[in-house]
Amino acid sequence: MSTLFTHKLSLLAVLLLFVMNLQGQDPPTRLLIRIDDMGFSHAANIACIETYQKGVAKSVEVIVPGPWFEEAASLLQENPGLDAGVHLVLTSEWANLKWRPLTPAPSLVDEDGYFFPMLWENKRFPPDQYLLASDWKIEEVEAEWRAQIELAQKKIPQLTHLSGHMGCSNISEAARALLRSLAAEYGLDIHLEDAGVKRVPSWSGSKYSAKQKEKRFIQMLAELGPGDWLLVEHPGYATGELETVGHIGYENVGVDRDGVTKVLTSKKVKKALQKKGIQLISYTDLK
Repeated sequence: MSTLFTHKLSLLAVLLLFVMNLQGQDPPTRLLIRIDDMGFSHAANIACIETYQKGVAKSVEVIVPGPWFEEAASLLQENPGLDAGVHLVLTSEWANLKWRPLTPAPSLVDEDGYFFPMLWENKRFPPDQYLLASDWKIEEVEAEWRAQIELAQKKIPQLTHLSGHMGCSNISEAARALLRSLAAEYGLDIHLEDAGVKRVPSWSGSKYSAKQKEKRFIQMLAELGPGDWLLVEHPGYATGELETVGHIGYENVGVDRDGVTKVLTSKKVKKALQKKGIQLISYTDLK
């Protein structure tokens, strides 16, 4: 999709909202529930599929260098209706579970050959444990992102878009421009900012129990206004696998993500969506 065509679509969307306002009509409330990090663990893979099959998730992001990518690709082949995006990666944030680039990328890795755990400086981590402390090369980022996209396209038929894991596409203007360029080249140029999609207000967090998350989610839905909204979450399970995963400042990964799975498959949540008349959409609905 060309930049000009995307711009025309954005203008059309704005014009439609203007006409509806003239007619005294509010646009519908539409919600894109996106589940991230498929491919980093078995628990994440299965939970992502559950929140699609039994819940309210419509789009999923896949970490291609993740150790469970092959299973993720197989599961997505079995679930062609689940819209998928390449979650471009430049970090490996967990303790006890690491991944490396698909390409030779000496400026993007630590002394052990893994992606750095952080992108920006984090005072809780050693001073050399973030990407921007290294002399990283945009040429290596491009080669690596191309490899991730091409492997994903080889294995996953329903890819529609790109996104950046942990905000990696925002490390510089060059990185932002690169993502845009690659999205256009590979036919994956659906951009939420072009479509005027807003982020939902904060409702989740590792400090909340599953019941608290559910209550806060339903309250957030009740307050959601007209227009298109994005909710990004990370399903998982409180299993032995995720009990071993975490990083400084985020140690209860399994319990936290198990709560997310419960919310996204909750009958109360489904009823709240129906009562409010909120339409669930995916990236494909933004074309």
